[in-house]
Amino acid sequence: MLKNKTISAILATTMMIPAVAHAADAESADGSDDIVVVGDVLYSNQINAVKTPTPIIDVPQSLSIVTADEIKQRGFTSIGQIVDYTPGVNNTQGEGHRDAVVFRGVRSTADFYIDGVRDDVQYYRGLYNLEQVEILRGPNALLFGRGGTGGILNRVTKKGTIGETFGGGQVAIDTFGEFSIQGDVNFAAGENVGIRVNAIYENLNNHRDFYDGDRIGFNPTTRFQIGSDTTLDLSYEYADHERFIDRGIPTGTDGRPVSTLRNVVFGDPELNFTELEAHLLRANLQHAFSDNFKGNFSAFYGDYDKVYSNFYASGYDQANTPNVVTLDGYIDTTERENLILSGNLVGEFETGSIGHTLIFGGEYINTSSNQNRLNAFWSAQGADRAAEIQALIGTGLTREEAEAAAETRTDQTNFLIARPLNLRGGVGVRDDGSSNINIFGDTTVANADIASPNILNDDTRVDIDVFSFYIQDEIKLTDWLNVVLGGRFDSFDITVNNVPGAEIRTRKDEEFSPRAGLIIKPRENVSFYASYSESFLPRSGEQFANINGDNNALDPNTFTNLEAGIKWDFEQGLSFTAAIFEIEQSSPQPNDDDPSTLDIIDSKIRGFELQLRGQVTDNWFVSAGYSYLDGEQVGRTGPTDLRLRELPENMFSIWNSIQISDRIGFGLGLTHQDESFINNGNTAVLPAYTRIDAAAHFDVTDNLRLQVNIENLTDTVYFPSSHSTHQATVGAPLNARFSITGRF
Repeated sequence: MLKNKTISAILATTMMIPAVAHAADAESADGSDDIVVVGDVLYSNQINAVKTPTPIIDVPQSLSIVTADEIKQRGFTSIGQIVDYTPGVNNTQGEGHRDAVVFRGVRSTADFYIDGVRDDVQYYRGLYNLEQVEILRGPNALLFGRGGTGGILNRVTKKGTIGETFGGGQVAIDTFGEFSIQGDVNFAAGENVGIRVNAIYENLNNHRDFYDGDRIGFNPTTRFQIGSDTTLDLSYEYADHERFIDRGIPTGTDGRPVSTLRNVVFGDPELNFTELEAHLLRANLQHAFSDNFKGNFSAFYGDYDKVYSNFYASGYDQANTPNVVTLDGYIDTTERENLILSGNLVGEFETGSIGHTLIFGGEYINTSSNQNRLNAFWSAQGADRAAEIQALIGTGLTREEAEAAAETRTDQTNFLIARPLNLRGGVGVRDDGSSNINIFGDTTVANADIASPNILNDDTRVDIDVFSFYIQDEIKLTDWLNVVLGGRFDSFDITVNNVPGAEIRTRKDEEFSPRAGLIIKPRENVSFYASYSESFLPRSGEQFANINGDNNALDPNTFTNLEAGIKWDFEQGLSFTAAIFEIEQSSPQPNDDDPSTLDIIDSKIRGFELQLRGQVTDNWFVSAGYSYLDGEQVGRTGPTDLRLRELPENMFSIWNSIQISDRIGFGLGLTHQDESFINNGNTAVLPAYTRIDAAAHFDVTDNLRLQVNIENLTDTVYFPSSHSTHQATVGAPLNARFSITGRF
C-alpha cells in the first residue's frame, strides 16, 4: 500500500509540471551569493566535479546540487542529512565514525572530494565552509579516477571575494542540548586581495546515552587577482573532531532491530570514541590565456591523524538468551598524508561548423598511510582469577601451567543487557557475575603479560603513487546534437608493509577508462541523453590495506554504467530530470580448481530516478526525488536469488519551502525508504520508514533571522542505517533545532 502511495505521489508531482509559473531568483541568506549556479551553467571557477563550464542540462549524467542557502534553510548539519533527501543514494552506518554512502547500491567510504580533489580519509565532514554539495551518480573514472564506483560526493568550499567586505554568523541549539556557533567574514584587503574566514565550534549531543563530543573547524582563505587574467586561491583548513561512537542495537529472531532495546547503548561510555585532527592546505591557480583557452593548476596537501575505539554488539540470541549480549571491539589508528597535484587545460573552439569544449588534464597523487588495529581481549582478574587458578590446579596442572591457562583471553564476552551495561573503562561484570577486564592485544600470543597491551594485531604501512592523464571533448555537431568522448589512463602503484607478517607486497595496476555521451536537444531547455562510463577499484580497496593473500594476484574490480535520461528546464526556475541506468560490476576471483586462472563474477544493479527541483512560483520552492533500485548478488555459480545489502527498492523524498510574506516562511518535507537487507545473507532487515520534517523562519530585520527546524515531526521509531547484523542505527525521536542567523 505504501509503495503504491509513493508512486502516486511521484505521478502527482510530475503532473504539476505544465502548470509551472515563472521563477524568482533566491537571494542567499547571508548576502554572499551562496548559489554558484549561474543560469544553467555550473560556475567553473569553483573547480567543481564537472571540471568544464558545461550547462547542467548538457551533462549526460544524473547529479544533484545543494547550495549553502539550502543547507541553512533546511538546518542541515551533516552529509547524512543531505543524502536523506537525494534520489539514488542512501546512508550506511559507517561504524559510527565516518560518512558512508551507498551510491546506487554501491557502498563507499572514500568517494568524497573537496573542490574536485580526492578526500578519502574516513571521518565526518563539516558543512560550515561550503558553497554547495554536488552528488553525481554513476561510475565515471574520467573525472574522478579510481573509485567513484557508484558515484561521488564533492564539496565546493567558499573562496575569498575581492572588493567586498561582509560577514555573517549563526548560533544554534537543539532540544538534545547540542550547541553550535559559526561565522563567515570576508575582508577586502586592497584592490586585488580578498580574505575570507569561516569557523565553527560544535558541542555535540543527541538522543543516545553517553553521546557527546566537540568539533572545531577553521578555514581562512585568500584570493589574489594577479593581473586581469590570473587568479590564485590559497586555503588552510584545520579540523579537530571528537565524538562518542554508537554502533546501534542487535536484531532479533525475526531479523529486525529489537525495538525494545532501542534505548540501550551497547558500548563503553569511556572507550567508545573517535578523535580526528587534520590540517588541509589547498592552492589553485587559474589563468585565462584567451577568452576561449583557460587553464588551472591545483595543489592539495592533507595531514590526518585519527583514532577510533569501540565496543559493539557482535552476537545476540533472542530466542534462547534474550537478556544476554555478546560484545566485541577494537581500537584503530590511521596516520595519513596525501599530496595531490593536478592541472587542466580547457579550450573552446570550432573546426568548421563543429564546436568543441576540450579538456586535457593530469594528476599525481602520493599517499602515505599507516594503519594499525588492536582487538579487544577479556580476562578475569583478582579474586576470580585466583579462584580459576586454584580450580585448574585441582585438575592436576602445576601452578605455572594453571597461571598460564588462566591468562588465556577471548576477544568476545557476554554481558547482561541493562541500561547501562555493566561496563566502563574496559572493566565490567560478565553475565555469569564474574569480573572482567579488557585489554587490546593479540590472540596469537597466548601467554602475553596482561600488563603489556602494546601488542599489535595488525600494522599496515602503505605508500602509493598514482599518475593519471585524461582527455575529453564535448562536441557540438549541431544546435540540437552534442557528443561527449573521452578517456583516462591511471597508473596505480602501491607498496604495502605488513609489519606483523614481516612481508612487503607491491602491485601496479594500469587502467584505461573510457566515457561517451550523446545529448539530443530538440529545444534549448530540453535534452535527451545517453551515456556510457567506466571506473575501477584496485584490489587494495578504498583504504589501501587489502593487498595480502590472494588479493595481491587479482586484477581490479571494474564498474560500468549505462544511463539514459531527460533533462527539462521550465521557465529557468524549475527543472525535471529522469534517468534509467544499469551498473555492472566485474570482480575477478581465483578459480576453485585452478587458482592460477581467474573467474570473472558479474553483478548488475538496475534502476531509475526522478528529480524535480526549483521554484514552482515566486514563493514556493520544491525539491523532490524518487529512485527505484534492483540488484542481485552473483556468485561463482551464477545468480544467488539474494538481494544486495542496503539496497532499498523504493526511496522518495520531497521538501517544500513556502514564503508566506516578506518575513515569514515555512518548510515541510518527507523522506521515505523501503526496507532493505542488513547482511548479504538476507537474514537481517532494516524496516521501511517514513519521516516527516518541518521548518519555519521569521526575519526580524533584513539582516536577522530566527529559525526552527523540526525533525521527525510524528515521533516515528525507525532505524535508518546499519553496519552489520547486530548494529542497526536508532533514528532520533522528535527534536527541534533553534537558530539565529545574522549578516552585516
